Amino acid sequence: MNDIEVRSVIADDAAELAALLNEIIDRGGTTAWEEHFSARRLADAMLSGPEVICCFVAVESTTRKRLGFQSLLKSEDLPGGVVDITTFARVGLTQKGIGSSLFAATRAEAIRRKLVAINATIRGDNNGGLTFYSRMGFRDHSVKPAVPLKDGTPVDRINKRYLLESQSPGRGPSVLSYK
Repeated sequence: MNDIEVRSVIADDAAELAALLNEIIDRGGTTAWEEHFSARRLADAMLSGPEVICCFVAVESTTRKRLGFQSLLKSEDLPGGVVDITTFARVGLTQKGIGSSLFAATRAEAIRRKLVAINATIRGDNNGGLTFYSRMGFRDHSVKPAVPLKDGTPVDRINKRYLLESQSPGRGPSVLSYK
């Protein structure tokens, strides 16, 4: 694989990114999403809709093929200044630097926006996802036990947090606690 370029998402990315995510859904075992996304539904949910803070896309520099994407999303379930993150890399291309390249851009944007922390919710059986977020500096925060999949299979959801406060001079002590 050639060099990876990271840029902000554009409307023309939606169809290819929906296909990328749908392949991950079809493969199973790594995402809590179980229903396919149309380009429009994905754009609304994770690329450019009202709950999207930012979204970055990793693109192969020669072919311009989209390799993955990462979004920060607002959530009513999180305290102020804490946002959700979602990361997807093309099937067969995990551990190729896509996620870490995306996170560098996402982290910089989160700091620029003066956010407090980033929350990642990962399926308990997604060892690759748990390892990725730990490698990026996320720490265990909480567990939602036995959340059922569509077929009834219970799977824990692990919440990991990445504190941004230490990256922003002059901020007060954290109001978030770790378990």
